Amino acid sequence: MRMTPPFSSDTPPVRLVESFRSHFGREPRFAVRAPGRVDLLGAHVDYNDGFVLPLAVTRDIWVVAAEPLGTERESSTVVATDLGESATLTAGAVPGTLPQWARYAAGVAWALGEAGLTTPGLDIAFAGEVPMGAGISSSAALEVAFALAWKHAGGWETERFELAALCRRAENDYVGVACGIMDQFASALGRRDHGLLLDCRSLRWESVRLPSDTALVIADTSTRRQLSDGALNRRYDECMRATGIARRHGGSAIAALRDLDAHALDAIEHHIPEPERSRARHIVEDCARVLAAAEAMRADDAAGLGELMNRSMRSAQTLYECSGPELDAMWSAGVEHESCLGGRCVGAGFAGCVLFLVQAAAVEPFIEATARRFQAATGLQPRLYEVQAADGAEVVPL
Repeated sequence: MRMTPPFSSDTPPVRLVESFRSHFGREPRFAVRAPGRVDLLGAHVDYNDGFVLPLAVTRDIWVVAAEPLGTERESSTVVATDLGESATLTAGAVPGTLPQWARYAAGVAWALGEAGLTTPGLDIAFAGEVPMGAGISSSAALEVAFALAWKHAGGWETERFELAALCRRAENDYVGVACGIMDQFASALGRRDHGLLLDCRSLRWESVRLPSDTALVIADTSTRRQLSDGALNRRYDECMRATGIARRHGGSAIAALRDLDAHALDAIEHHIPEPERSRARHIVEDCARVLAAAEAMRADDAAGLGELMNRSMRSAQTLYECSGPELDAMWSAGVEHESCLGGRCVGAGFAGCVLFLVQAAAVEPFIEATARRFQAATGLQPRLYEVQAADGAEVVPL
């Protein structure tokens, strides 16, 4: 992968610090940077106990914070700088009484409290470069950033993976989104220039270096979705129903779709109705594609990795039905370019972004041509930009 300076700075955005000063009348004491993530392969596989291959990217959520002046308090006052909104987070806050963004932060406070970890009252402002609803996991970055802020202020210790798991619990049980652990894991434990191969059952993982002489380009269609609208939860339910049927006809050892391979699914799929049958086929084959992609990366086989990304995208279109017309148009526009090795929609899909693996020497021509083709096909103005694989979240003293 081409080595270029990361997009993000190692200090919080000036506008964020100024927002904190304006709202709270003093300087923040510390900052937290938490990156967004993309999945090279493995979207939707994590909640089926399978293998995923995400990476943290150089687009960050930044939090700046300080303890409140005067008497200690249990509540935290939070300013969403880019939205021009604020909220007070208190113990036991009901999700429906909070703005959507604040539910993720409040959910983290709830999950930490359930684990016996303190969340001291803080004055907080946050902003970032992770577009919301675009499939780059702004929610997980926000969750990890707030968790690290409370960890730093509370003075307690916990492993990064456990912190990611608590953030996932916040999204599952407080916000009500049936996601797996991939997003929070990548944001917390990312490694520069590497993808992260994670077994979502055993939780064993390893970093795998990205192919040489390649670049990653995020192509934002300018369309948005919210996971809380139920689309992800419906796919989750379909997978759980498919798993139950597979267990009845294939044996009690089938605890999740990751326990099937293509041959085992062939033998029992006539028992599984649609759309559950198609959902199961996608998950089983994508799980195998993740392992094949890791092998391609170890062999520095960029073309092999790109072809696996393309196969995953075709499956997302036809079997999992988690693409969308704008995502399809962007993917078609990108793979036409001679320098494109492969691409697929990222995150839950439905709207948002496509990730492309591109020859490093041709990033700018690729971006220009793909944007032009997409705009001609849809009339929408896209945003395409190169990202690098980034290190995971960190506390930054100020």
